Amino acid sequence: MINTNFWLFLAAACLIAAVPGPGIFYVAARTLSEGRGSGFASTAGTALGGLVHVVAGSLGISAIILASAELFAAVKFVGVLYLVWLGIRTFRSASRALSFGNEPVGDKRAFRDGVLVEALNPKTAAFFLAFIPQFLDPAGSNPTLQFITLGAISVTLNTLADIMVVLMASATRTQLIGCPHLMRRLTQGSGVFIAGLGLSLALARRPVNG
Repeated sequence: MINTNFWLFLAAACLIAAVPGPGIFYVAARTLSEGRGSGFASTAGTALGGLVHVVAGSLGISAIILASAELFAAVKFVGVLYLVWLGIRTFRSASRALSFGNEPVGDKRAFRDGVLVEALNPKTAAFFLAFIPQFLDPAGSNPTLQFITLGAISVTLNTLADIMVVLMASATRTQLIGCPHLMRRLTQGSGVFIAGLGLSLALARRPVNG
């Protein structure tokens, strides 16, 4: 699989990973509101959620969901509700005192949230089904394995970009941690932003050729 197609894929995947998208904004918001631990946990969760789409795409499950208007709408609806709920929960948590002592429990929840947020995003499924097949080697064997390999590489690159964002957002949060009023506003803003990501997902339309 190490041929021209692979290097073209790698270049394209690197560019896509570097472009800010919903995943980057989500982990940034979680980091700003809850800290570095939650940011890393969210990143690990979204990575696992991305791999769910890779496997589903390789097995044809994603194609079935995208081909059905009802299934696409159902998955999207659940994803929208979950993101909006996370946003509201984050906004309401701003009124509580900020404490790093709660991070271990919060990190587990952040990981779970990350998995569900990414796995319930049909736009991710559509992306993998539209992007990866362009770089499969028709002369190669086992296209399913090729799909999974390229998908895993894409998820890894996206995760590395998310980690960089977590580090930058964490540094910003550290500078503001001594200002409770600003931290409260920052947490509230993160909640509004996460809910906004959910509302933006509501506008997603099923691919015509799905």
